[in-house]
Amino acid sequence: MATEVVMPQMGESIAEGTITKWLKKVGDKVERDEPLFEISTDKVDAEIPSPAAGTLTEIKYKEGETVEVNTVVAVLDGDGAKPASAAPPVAEEPAAPVETTQAKEQETPAPAATQAPKAEAQPQPQSVEPPRPAPVEIKPPPAAHKTEVKPLHRRDAAAPAPSAQPRGDGTSGSAEDLRRTKSSPLVRKIAEEHGIDIGQLEGTGMSGRVTKNDILSFIESGAPAPQRMATQPSAAPQVASQPSIGAPGTQQTTVLKPIEGDRVEQMSVMRKKIADHMIASRRTSAHVTTVYEIDMSRVAKLRDENRKAFQERTGTKLTFMPFIFKAVTDAIRKFPIFNSQVSGDQIIYKRDINLGMAVALDWGLIVPVIKRADDLSISGLARAANDLADRARTKQLKPDEVAGGTFTITNPGVFGGLFGTPIINQPQVAILGVGKIEKRAKVLTTPDGEDYIAIRHLAYFALSFDHRIIDGADAEKFLAYLKEHLESAKFAI
Repeated sequence: MATEVVMPQMGESIAEGTITKWLKKVGDKVERDEPLFEISTDKVDAEIPSPAAGTLTEIKYKEGETVEVNTVVAVLDGDGAKPASAAPPVAEEPAAPVETTQAKEQETPAPAATQAPKAEAQPQPQSVEPPRPAPVEIKPPPAAHKTEVKPLHRRDAAAPAPSAQPRGDGTSGSAEDLRRTKSSPLVRKIAEEHGIDIGQLEGTGMSGRVTKNDILSFIESGAPAPQRMATQPSAAPQVASQPSIGAPGTQQTTVLKPIEGDRVEQMSVMRKKIADHMIASRRTSAHVTTVYEIDMSRVAKLRDENRKAFQERTGTKLTFMPFIFKAVTDAIRKFPIFNSQVSGDQIIYKRDINLGMAVALDWGLIVPVIKRADDLSISGLARAANDLADRARTKQLKPDEVAGGTFTITNPGVFGGLFGTPIINQPQVAILGVGKIEKRAKVLTTPDGEDYIAIRHLAYFALSFDHRIIDGADAEKFLAYLKEHLESAKFAI
């Protein structure tokens, strides 16, 4: 009996995923729950286990392709029959009904994640036909819409117009018409407001559609807009309700032609998401950074005295970070503005303190979240942080474990950096960067007023905050409180 493997929904707000790696090839035997392929979504990277044991007989989508949730991506033969075909997956396109659900998703993003019913994505009556090769022999409609992940760029004006291609409904239309049809009303409205012809852009969405991020990124780039109306003024940086900081026109993202000897590498899905988030944050928040030097000597001593017993008792390592997490949650309790969000002209003070902790990966960066961190002890924070970091590096995080953060801490000091000016993780309003904790000479003063030089464990703490709602004085008070708390090291372990 054949088993269809679908793109899983990795969270309520996630409508599609990109296949980054197939861990098995056609013809391989697969055990139930054995990792079958890896995906990348807006929220998390993950390994997807096989839903059943059997032989992989068909791969419908190749690596790098973006697929809607609940779409069949592979077929397993439970009886272990030989694969019917090892043809390249690009030849096996999803059936037309899936394309219809994609259009619906653009109209109503929230329910779209559940609007891809299996009945439409599985038109072959496989349970009735004895031969399992049937799904491969049945050819879907002509592949007018290949799912390709391509960087957004303007189509060469000198290139000939694309020839008409058959649509799913049997009519014909140009690739330009198809892209415009598959773009959401919001994207078409933004394009119309800025005089941009969507048909002249190559989108990064499914089947080459232009997404909201695509159109906003193109406008932010300052590149000349491909226009339908010659009198339309050049694209202004004010897009939708997003405030703009600086002159985006100076941030050119023109397509450069590599010269001989250069190496060209396509951005991964995660890297593109990071790029989008960073630009969006700089455009949204009025970033200001203040830096304090904090003496961590007493924390270092407390850690050294309890390190061995702590690991024996909890089974996890005791680093500096749990002490910093605890001090930050206490500081946020005293200054709740740092645990807030901006919504229009309102400030939302979040009830829970959910600490995001940036984790560097070989393939990018991810920020898992310690939920309700203010309720946890030093040992609880240590266990939670180490567990999240370990599972982030093995792609075992769940979508809700990288969502809901209210304040983020990043630790460039682990790589030797003294301090940086971190970018706020939207929709939060502040982020703390911890520099390298190292021994340095420090001028101190005795109770009698005499100065002396001592060797201390020192580190720079850099706080970036959103100046729209946080004043400089509040940021200074926050760091001053954090400094006093860490330097006194009054922690219960």
